[in-house]
Amino acid sequence: MAKLTQIISQAKDTLFSIEILPPLKGESIDSIYQAIDPLMEFKPPFIDVTYHREEFVYREQTNGLLKKVATRKRPGTVGICAAIMNRYKVDAVPHLICGGFSKEETENALIDLQFLGIDNVLVLRGDAIKSEGNFVPHPEGHAFATDLLEQVTNLNNGKYIYHESKNASSSAFCIGVAGYPEKHFESPNGNTDLRYLKMKADLGADYVVTQMFFDNQKYFEYVKNVKAMGINMPIIPGLKPLTTKKQLTILPSIFHIDIPEELSKEIEKCKDNDAVKEVGIEWCVMQSKELKKNNVPCLHYYSMGKSETVRRIASQVF
Repeated sequence: MAKLTQIISQAKDTLFSIEILPPLKGESIDSIYQAIDPLMEFKPPFIDVTYHREEFVYREQTNGLLKKVATRKRPGTVGICAAIMNRYKVDAVPHLICGGFSKEETENALIDLQFLGIDNVLVLRGDAIKSEGNFVPHPEGHAFATDLLEQVTNLNNGKYIYHESKNASSSAFCIGVAGYPEKHFESPNGNTDLRYLKMKADLGADYVVTQMFFDNQKYFEYVKNVKAMGINMPIIPGLKPLTTKKQLTILPSIFHIDIPEELSKEIEKCKDNDAVKEVGIEWCVMQSKELKKNNVPCLHYYSMGKSETVRRIASQVF
């Protein structure tokens, strides 16, 4: 297929893309297709597929001992990417995360992706699972996204964990990383956050996808600050329409973002979530049109499987 940086450089206008979640265990691939089909009219050149770690609880057995039991597992991101590419003939971008993977498991996943002709990956640390207060890395894995990024760039250079051959094949992944217009919640300040991004650029990152934001000025300021650091990667804005009243408190708590007062006041006036959805769509359309007017490389929508909402937004923007 094609590298995202090539797709962006060859585009004559702002592109449209989406991020989807793998279905829950027991659901069929049709749930993925039903979410993507209505959005294909907007010709997304790539579709991101997230990865979700297994989550566990410890249940007491009749002998009094505790047994580790998986409570949540989504089907494999690699297989879903292959299915998307086969059905839609577009690039699929799998997320790679640190949590839950050893370095060797990561290498094996990268080899599978390479064999499938997947040219792009988005490298993330990943979040803590619900049973952990803070992020805990795999004992034989990576603690930071920069470490995972370095492993991918090593493979691009033919450097495997245990393989000593001078003739080892090299991968050619185009590597995306996360960006935070309102800074990562674990960074002490914005400048430190930018230094981490510069480190990722120096390690071989090719493009940035931002955390969701609801104030475009924060994105524009972020791009300005990133460029001032000498970082020239494409910065793709990530957008999410509000659809429920609960998101006014949930999203700032989980993602550590601000919701503009003007938007929150309009949401608070809503009598039900149907009214919230209308406000959320209107706001996201406004954001999208302004960003598109400013020639952003791509508008990337966090669809969360709600294709109808994204379809209504895209129909007014593209």
